[in-house]
Amino acid sequence: MTDLLYSEEEEALRAAVRDLLTDHCAAPDVITRTESGTPHDPALWKSLAEGMGLAGLLVPEERAGHGATHREVAVVMEELGRAVAPVPYLASAVVATEALLACSGDDAGALLARLASGRAVAALAVAQNTAPGGHFKTVRYEAGALHGELTGIADATAADVLLVPASDGALYAVETRGADTVAVQAQVSLDLTRPVATVRFDGAPARLLGDAEPAVRRALRAGAAALASEQLGLSEWLLTETVRYLKERRQFNRPVGGFQAVKHRLAALWLDVVNLRAVARNAADALATDSADADVAVAVAAAYAAPVAVRAAEEALQLHGGIGMTWEHPIHLYLKRAKADSIAHGTAGAHREALAELVDLRAP
Repeated sequence: MTDLLYSEEEEALRAAVRDLLTDHCAAPDVITRTESGTPHDPALWKSLAEGMGLAGLLVPEERAGHGATHREVAVVMEELGRAVAPVPYLASAVVATEALLACSGDDAGALLARLASGRAVAALAVAQNTAPGGHFKTVRYEAGALHGELTGIADATAADVLLVPASDGALYAVETRGADTVAVQAQVSLDLTRPVATVRFDGAPARLLGDAEPAVRRALRAGAAALASEQLGLSEWLLTETVRYLKERRQFNRPVGGFQAVKHRLAALWLDVVNLRAVARNAADALATDSADADVAVAVAAAYAAPVAVRAAEEALQLHGGIGMTWEHPIHLYLKRAKADSIAHGTAGAHREALAELVDLRAP
């Protein structure tokens, strides 16, 4: 039987990541960075990717990685969610990495080694709201170059390389730094810690990596599973901080948390978070063990996670009262991340529809 409890190694990884984020990802600094127009934190990313080697967790050892599994990645995602860390870990170390693992050839292997070392950041040029198995837009491939426009690409502004699906059914790598033929324009984003962008290709030189369809499907499935773990981390932080605040905040000469109506709301939220932990862990374990039920596990986790994270953020905002409405308090970061995550890699409704197809329970 599968053991979904955290192992000693996973707990040690959690402690190391949390310590680093506590020291280098304080909420006031994240808020300040969102106001600066440069939301990504390159120093924090370097510490995570190069210092701790987290960018190469999913990459096999024979391909210059650490040979870990989705269970370890899930732990990292939980901690990044707790801190609303402005780093492109999901885009590069999970989604782009999984796409490259589905490709063969020297170009894919060399790029995978760059990502694993933390020397480069990559992003899959598929709209952030695309669900696993969903339709994705492509650009035109002609005479060794790409032409066209793609929108809603998460963390494209931080990427050194874009993995681009083209009209001929192939996946290509395009370098973005110093390239006149690639224009990355930031879009207005609700979640300022994970911005999206429009990417235009005007005869951009491209290197063939492999078939786009299986690579994109694999990448988006892994992204949806990892996102559920991030939403778990978000929800746990919001619940913990709300309980702490309500123990200290007093009205009518007693702690606000002592009122029965408030207790009931927190208890219901706690049950939701516990259930979210179960489905997120199950999805990570299913991918780690290459389970035959991996698609079902990911669909269940993705469908359940988004509503819980959004409700946790909304409850935290309301129960914090006036202080929760201020820009200086970090709750707005968590609410925006939860809202943005609720449509990333497919909405809860899209995942429920996919689940119905997987278990043959289609609507009449």
